[in-house]
Amino acid sequence: MEQLQALGEEIGIPIYHQAGVSAIDLCAQAVEAAARGGASVVLLDTAGRSQLDDAMMDELIAIQERLRPAEILLVADAMTGQQSVNIARGFQDKLPLGGLILTKMDGDARGGAAISMRAVTGLPIKFLGTGEARDALETFEPDRLASRILGMGDVLTLIEQAQSAFDRGEAKRQAERLASGEFTLDDLADQLRQVRKLGPVGKILELLPAGIAGQATGIDAGLAERRLIQTQAIVQSMTPLERRRPEILNASRKRRVAAGSGTSVQDVNQVLRQFREMRRLFQQVGKRGLGGLPPGLRLG
Repeated sequence: MEQLQALGEEIGIPIYHQAGVSAIDLCAQAVEAAARGGASVVLLDTAGRSQLDDAMMDELIAIQERLRPAEILLVADAMTGQQSVNIARGFQDKLPLGGLILTKMDGDARGGAAISMRAVTGLPIKFLGTGEARDALETFEPDRLASRILGMGDVLTLIEQAQSAFDRGEAKRQAERLASGEFTLDDLADQLRQVRKLGPVGKILELLPAGIAGQATGIDAGLAERRLIQTQAIVQSMTPLERRRPEILNASRKRRVAAGSGTSVQDVNQVLRQFREMRRLFQQVGKRGLGGLPPGLRLG
């Protein structure tokens, strides 16, 4: 309950709860409180339960009969595999389910549970949970899930995530700076923030077609994610002047940055080397256009 209240405060949604009240009475009181507050939608988040627990299932039936909700959605764990089908059947036998929400679709199940549950129950899948963050909930698109299962990726979802995460004005400003050959650690910090908005590295790789993602099979997604976070911490530990003029970072300043970011001086040096390489590359592009890029990095 405390976790739900914290989430409600974070996203600006009132949470109703009273200690010592039965689940049935609590749901009824919540609906009444919502009506008094002028709310048009009420979500009743019932406790997790098994279809084999008769007492808990009877509780759900009583809530449904008393409140007659507009829709009942079953939230199921996709990682349970074929067991998820038995769970869905058990709930469907007792309640007029209107749809499914499958969580942990970022795992190794690869959609098998989704196909099975849809085929057996006939219920529409409304949403997929692809992570633990509150924005890791996406509407279900059958063709996109099929593409992921077949290794074709889901580039459309990746594009949509990028469009929602990236600030167009900021992206245009950065593009103009890069075209002119300008690139500072401030620009690097901005780009890291934009990339982090897309989600974990592993999740991004899952959305890429197998042919492209296959080129990165040697990448440890967890390690890449940690290095991304580490680089961001190092850059953020620098002063504004140091980010604009990294050449002033002497041994003393590097030790301070390393201590502030929880890294080592070697890590700081590595980030600076990578930054210098990136800046050199962008300066070549600024002077020569795409012809200044190494052949392997050109798009055409």
